[in-house]
Amino acid sequence: MHVPPQQSRGELPQRAAELIERLRARGPRVHCLTNAVAQNFTANVLLSLGCTPSMTISPAEIGVFVARADALLINLGTFDRERREAAEVAVMIAAQNNVRWVLDPVFVDRSAARAAFAQSLSERGARVVRLNAAEFSTLSGRSADREALVDYAAFRHFVVALSGKTDLVTDGVRVASIANGHPLMAKVTAMGCAGSALIAACLAVEADAWRAAAAGLTMLGVAGELAARGAQGPGSFAAAIIDALYNLDGETLLREARVT
Repeated sequence: MHVPPQQSRGELPQRAAELIERLRARGPRVHCLTNAVAQNFTANVLLSLGCTPSMTISPAEIGVFVARADALLINLGTFDRERREAAEVAVMIAAQNNVRWVLDPVFVDRSAARAAFAQSLSERGARVVRLNAAEFSTLSGRSADREALVDYAAFRHFVVALSGKTDLVTDGVRVASIANGHPLMAKVTAMGCAGSALIAACLAVEADAWRAAAAGLTMLGVAGELAARGAQGPGSFAAAIIDALYNLDGETLLREARVT
């Protein structure tokens, strides 16, 4: 098939810069049904940009939290019964209340049951699926190249946000390539989970899921580069990237973003 041309360099960084200000002005509520390892770091990433995170996984109360949220993240990193039940409730309530949501199908390449559950959830209204190359290949049955990403997004009617050395984001028509980031990001647990939560936060203030996903990954990648300049290793980097997000402004993002 014909793969569409890349978006012009200036539009997406400009949108991301605007979204930073919207996040801080509106303080959206983002409910994160995420794994136990990721909860603290994810919450701090969201707080650093002015968002209000919530993290309950109880099936008995998650419906109330999702109904009152501005966006939802479902992360499958911890695949226990309580989280599976909570995810089912969360997706149903999100649909009833028009809450936009992101799916992060962590480790679906390791478990057939996890992959089947992720596939089922993704077909129930996910706006963005944020994943890596191995996870994409498991769900799509294809290698994670540009053409496959475009085809899969068009077929599934959601945005695919592929994390890697260069992030790719497509809605099946438009494609964004984001070259920001730093190797230390792979040395801190929950970095990908936090990125998915940041995409969800952007969805809360931006109806265009493609722009929201590209903006979220651009913010995280730029912050990662800024944090690495003063970090001594993974421990100091984990704190530094939260500080970098807290201090990130539109001017800095526009100067540092490498998006095509």
